[in-house]
Amino acid sequence: MLLLACFDLPNVYPLRPEPVKPLQATLPAMASPPDLFLAIVQATMGNKKKQPLEPQSRIALIRYVDGEYARVVQSIPALKHGFRYKVGQAINANALRQALMRGAAANPGDHVQITNMEFRQKEIVIDINGGTKKRFDWRRHIQIGMGPMGTPVNNPEPSGPTQMGAVLVLDYGRDVPDLTPGELKHDLAPFLDFAGERSSAVNWVDTLPPQFQQAIKDHKALVGMDHDMVLAAMGRPDKKVREFDENGRETEDWIYGHPPAKTVFVTFSGAKVIHIKTYS
Repeated sequence: MLLLACFDLPNVYPLRPEPVKPLQATLPAMASPPDLFLAIVQATMGNKKKQPLEPQSRIALIRYVDGEYARVVQSIPALKHGFRYKVGQAINANALRQALMRGAAANPGDHVQITNMEFRQKEIVIDINGGTKKRFDWRRHIQIGMGPMGTPVNNPEPSGPTQMGAVLVLDYGRDVPDLTPGELKHDLAPFLDFAGERSSAVNWVDTLPPQFQQAIKDHKALVGMDHDMVLAAMGRPDKKVREFDENGRETEDWIYGHPPAKTVFVTFSGAKVIHIKTYS
């Protein structure tokens, strides 16, 4: 009886149930339904972006970004190993200024083309106007004549101004995330503006026969395709192997994948695909 009479004493549990509070009152810090939905979507997208670059996404980047034209909005240094900047952060003004003291490969307003892309674990290396690696020209090393003294073949330098090559290194600071072509162009926006420029990839694909256009959309190779078409459809191969067939003709296999996983062999004779074999 004493306990029942003194149910409000400290350390004595009440015997009467507490009134049930409305649900809204129990969640005072929770956002409204639309804001909560947006937060969930943003969190989901954030988790997705943490995923590493998928093979199909890499193919799409090569197809829709490699070979594209852009307008320069920030001077690009002419460094042999390229200018590195961290994606998502402001450009290091001091580093850029020091790099430009060695020369600029392109200046604001110039029109340039992306000519190669290299995917590394935490970086994407973008070659512009041929990059900075010197190419060996065999025609400059030919001599015609008899005896020990030959006459070099006359190969004059091409007339007119030529654009210098450059390299941009996109440093993500972690594994390269899964990107769309639009997102990669956004990451290049501090230096390049793709808006209003013609799309070499789309225009070129539109000129192909319908069956090849569909195969490129499906990321498949077809007999009769050339090297550029296969690159647009499947990207760069994991391995290339050259050999001779039973007729003595030289062939080249482009191999996609690694056994025992699904592996596709695309066989070229000359510049055309003559055979496709899939192992799974």
